[in-house]
Amino acid sequence: MIGKESLAYSEGMADDVFKALADPTRRKILDELAERRGQTLFEICSRLTMKHQITMSRQAVSQHLAVLEAAGLVESRREGRNKFHDLNTAPLEHIAERWIRHDPPENS
Repeated sequence: MIGKESLAYSEGMADDVFKALADPTRRKILDELAERRGQTLFEICSRLTMKHQITMSRQAVSQHLAVLEAAGLVESRREGRNKFHDLNTAPLEHIAERWIRHDPPENS
């Protein structure tokens, strides 16, 4: 069922994804989660500092993760006292499907 409501929802979600991807630090966080899934905030902060020379507070990284999570690009889960973050590529796939042609082009 594709109606105006679902289209508007899709557009809003796409806007959140593009907003989340606009920041270079958030893209680095996604790179790190793509390389190694299930990282804690401490691990993400450490990898940003060691690999990318990005030093920021845990609170700042946590705020970036919140934006990524709101866009659906990051999912988190709690296990005991630890909170693990994982990359979710579904929103990116949804956006890519919007513009990638799956059928052969028509001959003119």
